[in-house]
Amino acid sequence: MADLTFLRGYNEALVMAVARTRPAFERATIADATGLTPQAVSKVLGRLVEHGLIAPAGVRRPAIGKPAGVYELVPGSRYAIGAHVARRTLRLVLTDLAGAVRHSVVTPLPADFTPGTLLDELTAGVDRIAAAHKLGARLTGVGIGMIGPLDHAQGTVRDAHRLRHWHDVPLRELAEQALGRPVHLDKDVTAGVTAEAWRRGPAFRDAALIMVESGVGAGLWLGGAAHRGSHTNAGEFGHTVIELSGPPCVCGRRGCLEAVHDRAVADGDIRAAARVLAVGIVNLVQTLDVAHVVLAGADLLTHAEIYRAEAEAAIRTQVPRADWQTVRITLSSLGADVIAAGAAMQVLDSRYGIPDLAPLESAGARPPHSG
Repeated sequence: MADLTFLRGYNEALVMAVARTRPAFERATIADATGLTPQAVSKVLGRLVEHGLIAPAGVRRPAIGKPAGVYELVPGSRYAIGAHVARRTLRLVLTDLAGAVRHSVVTPLPADFTPGTLLDELTAGVDRIAAAHKLGARLTGVGIGMIGPLDHAQGTVRDAHRLRHWHDVPLRELAEQALGRPVHLDKDVTAGVTAEAWRRGPAFRDAALIMVESGVGAGLWLGGAAHRGSHTNAGEFGHTVIELSGPPCVCGRRGCLEAVHDRAVADGDIRAAARVLAVGIVNLVQTLDVAHVVLAGADLLTHAEIYRAEAEAAIRTQVPRADWQTVRITLSSLGADVIAAGAAMQVLDSRYGIPDLAPLESAGARPPHSG
């Protein structure tokens, strides 16, 4: 029974992946895109219609052949709330099943806030959104994009930089107890790059999101999936050293990119700060060969064009073969909402996305395509 339950979930996720990327689709569209048999497609579509996730949308009548039923996603059938925990604010975003942002609100947080303070604000904010939009059972869960270092697998904030009260805090467990709902916890930058991947589609395969907001970090999307690393703490981009005798950093080292960048900001030289970030971006491109870099974060977006211009100039002049190793530099498509929206999308992915297939692949198996 467990295997059958997994199989149904996997096949439903395959169909939902197609539904989220097309305004309308037919059975044949699903079969071609997923490799499922026509019988399996019919079974899956029936279940998804029954659950209200998709709905019939008329009939297509071709010039030759039988009419074909058309289906479409029902975006308002499910929702998720995403939270972006920054050092100064808590941003909450409501997204629907298609990943569209339906509501966004920002609440200030006190300096050096405690876990208890955050949980109080989070609970109050989630309750207000759920009540105002009459979500009820349509609210799938809550996602949190949090400052790192962070253990995604354990749901624990290890030592959030510049926050004294966040040493080994089991935030996911505490949030689930406070909210009474499923909670997904991830690093802020990983949540952000997930949102960009949802909106940009399959071409967004090897990319990075660079965030500057009371700190500097990088969300990595490699091989078409979020990259978290062995300890699920990848993305500490701001704590890579670029100046050996540079200023002390909050992480305990000297000359970190974040510290050098912040020194330039404190001096009032935003262009110099942007050049520092651009050097780091080139280092990242040379290390990981990403093809797309998205710039994000409230502090960066205030001076967006300066940061983008310096990053583009650095790629053009510092990458040895920029004509061949091309890199696209863009601003976040969701602006200040990107982290919170990505956290919400991760919740929807955890319920309606493709399950993690690593155990199957390591055994050399593939999930069978039945109903």
